[in-house]
Amino acid sequence: MLRTPDLVVIIGYLVLSLGIGLWLSGRNRTVSDYFLGARQLPWWAVSLSVVATETSALTVISVPTVAYLGSLTFLQLAIGYLAGRVVVAFVLLPRYYTGKLSTAYSYLGTRFGAGMQATASVAFLLTRLLADGVRMFAAAIPVKVILAGLGVDVSFFWIIVVLSLVTVAYTYVGGIKAVVWTDVMQMALYIAGGAVALAVIGSQLPAGFWGRAVEAGKTQLFDFTSNPISAPYAFLTAIVGGALLSTASHGVDQIIVQRLLSCRSRADAQKAVISSAVLVGIQFALFTLVGLFLWGYYRGAKPAELGLQTGDQLFPKFIVEGLPPGVSGLLLAGILAAAMSTLSSSLSALSNSTIVDLYQRLSRRTLADEHGIRLSRATTLAWGVVFIVFANLFTSTNNPVVELGLSVAGIVYGGLLGAFFLGIFVRKARQLDAIIGFSVAVVVMAYLFLFQPKLVGFTWYTAIGLAITMVLGWALSRRHATVAPERADTTVETTAQ
Repeated sequence: MLRTPDLVVIIGYLVLSLGIGLWLSGRNRTVSDYFLGARQLPWWAVSLSVVATETSALTVISVPTVAYLGSLTFLQLAIGYLAGRVVVAFVLLPRYYTGKLSTAYSYLGTRFGAGMQATASVAFLLTRLLADGVRMFAAAIPVKVILAGLGVDVSFFWIIVVLSLVTVAYTYVGGIKAVVWTDVMQMALYIAGGAVALAVIGSQLPAGFWGRAVEAGKTQLFDFTSNPISAPYAFLTAIVGGALLSTASHGVDQIIVQRLLSCRSRADAQKAVISSAVLVGIQFALFTLVGLFLWGYYRGAKPAELGLQTGDQLFPKFIVEGLPPGVSGLLLAGILAAAMSTLSSSLSALSNSTIVDLYQRLSRRTLADEHGIRLSRATTLAWGVVFIVFANLFTSTNNPVVELGLSVAGIVYGGLLGAFFLGIFVRKARQLDAIIGFSVAVVVMAYLFLFQPKLVGFTWYTAIGLAITMVLGWALSRRHATVAPERADTTVETTAQ
């Protein structure tokens, strides 16, 4: 049961998050300040912010579940993630820093035109809402377990509303600087909590735990035998799929690219994105070990045998029942921190893309600084309300939410990455070629996700979407006799710099 020290830690964290946002609110004087921190953020803070953003509550509560119900093969993804970020650093980032673009999709507008930029932006907006709706729901799971332990029955809806409102508040006033610096605090919080939990669980494991874990196959790290098509953690699937997923998530997803564009230089952005892969591997290892230790602690009991509705309640159950006073609050605050980090990042990225890729690009209007700040904050507030609705769409899922979140993101990642590569490597490709290839890829991936979820492992989604976009776009480009002309209709981009 939650005790007074736990409540003090959680409330203190929420107050501190709001305080950082208010402290930074007066420093935003232009749209560039609000969305890009005037391109003056240190690379190490951006790196930590990138990790905190991609982590979310999914890693903290659901990666232990994957290890508890399976093995350590999830860690293979970290190898692919590193390879993917090297591609981002040396293939995509140079394009973004040429001309000081403000969003990931500004490159598509420069290369193909406003239609492709708007198409990519709208696809990003919709899939980001779905993917981060899953993440916000994940954060609500431990809160519900806590309140139930106190004898209080609160619906997921109201838990999501409260968490969202606090996050919207500091993002609304502080912009990207508040997001990044709260991310740094939040990552430190949930990593510290995870390390303490690992130590506490480890001290209570039964004798002979490791031998039983090895015998049961729980310590398996590399999977060379599973079907590489349908099994998401087969070695080839995890490495190749993980690399492409990381290339897409960190190279064409505005939620990450926005941070990289806030660095002082391209070299700093490259350091930030590559170092983030190392940090992600470390935290993946931390939370998969938590899952393995929980398997030993609960002696391999199924979630239903422990009175749980889903496997994602395993770690929250231990946090509430097995940790000493204050430590439970630390870890629960860490879970909230991870969720709020992702939500605040999404709100800022959604607002940024809405203003730059849609409003400015299509209206071709120049925003004065004061009006731009007001409009940016209003857009942030509006997306916050929409988030609450989307997060409540996933309250009945029984799958590990980390896999659900990655699957939803994979619907559009391959098409986006394909559109970027089409622009870089297929010189004859025009806007219509890219739009058709991208649209077909998204439709195919949505069909697989909705109607054939077991046919292909989610780690292949990005690869399939990439292949469809590239092959179809290349085939359509063959009808053009000359290379695509350089576009000059990019003047609105300067208003957000």
